[in-house]
Amino acid sequence: MKIGILQCGHTPDAVHAAHGDFDALFHHIFEGQGFTFQTYNVVDMDFPSGPDAADGWLVTGSRHGAYEDHAFIAPLEDLIRAIHAANRPMIGICFGHQIIAQAMGGQVEKFEGGWAIGRHDYRFDGLGEAALNAWHQDQVVARPKGAKTIASSPFCQNAALVYGDRIMTVQPHPEIRNPVVASYLEAFRGQEKYPADLMAQAAETVETPNDEARVAAMLAAFLKNREVPA
Repeated sequence: MKIGILQCGHTPDAVHAAHGDFDALFHHIFEGQGFTFQTYNVVDMDFPSGPDAADGWLVTGSRHGAYEDHAFIAPLEDLIRAIHAANRPMIGICFGHQIIAQAMGGQVEKFEGGWAIGRHDYRFDGLGEAALNAWHQDQVVARPKGAKTIASSPFCQNAALVYGDRIMTVQPHPEIRNPVVASYLEAFRGQEKYPADLMAQAAETVETPNDEARVAAMLAAFLKNREVPA
């Protein structure tokens, strides 16, 4: 199965040097699932010919906000709606979760509760409790019509959404494993925009095992078989 990766940003230089770009992180977590990949750097205005260029689609994270004025946002939203209309399965992670919601009629905002950095616990339909690394301040604050919440936490109400059997999106990062988040913490240490207490808390749990493999398997099952957890 060919998965088109719509890369909406790039990992920081230090993270890229150690672990690669976002597409490489997804290659790692989906290893053994039988996928092939083609990356389109939509953040750099590199777009596929249309929904039929891949069997399924993946929309990555980004340092940008879905509501910001960037050249790639409007054509990406058009492509998201076209993929949905073409009935090709699509998943989205972090920014991907947010831009898909916005494209489909939902609302994304800078969350008044601040940042999520590092290990967070979520309750998923079908999976129960699952811990994943997060790195975001924006959140989906209003679901699009027809979208269903399948994961939440006290900090993030709409932590994962499904849109029938066509789209599944997740706010935290199953692709950002602990060694990767450790590189993020090193890259961003001391930067004023990231609260020092949250950075320190994330550093304390950076070696605590997470559930990215279980969530990655859920996402792969959705892409391959349209399996929606219940």
